[in-house]
Amino acid sequence: MSVQQIITLQDIVRALRAAAGEGDGVDLDGDIADVTFSELGYDSIAVLETVGSLERAYGFSLGDEAIQEAQTPGQLLRLAVEATAGVAGLAA
Repeated sequence: MSVQQIITLQDIVRALRAAAGEGDGVDLDGDIADVTFSELGYDSIAVLETVGSLERAYGFSLGDEAIQEAQTPGQLLRLAVEATAGVAGLAA
């Protein structure tokens, strides 16, 4: 994938499902942007695996502090978009 491609919430949902599946009673297709990962049933290992998958797919890197900062899919999306914009700017 190109680093210029914009990451969406659906990309994060796909990465979450691939990394750790989907828990019973959790609807990842709903409005989850502001729901914490723990409320969605994901622990820190699942989030790390998700971030790693996104980093490989989109060619960016988030530092450990940024990963810890992201408590919701929406926060992770914001950080990922910022990171991909930075990588795209370097490639231009």
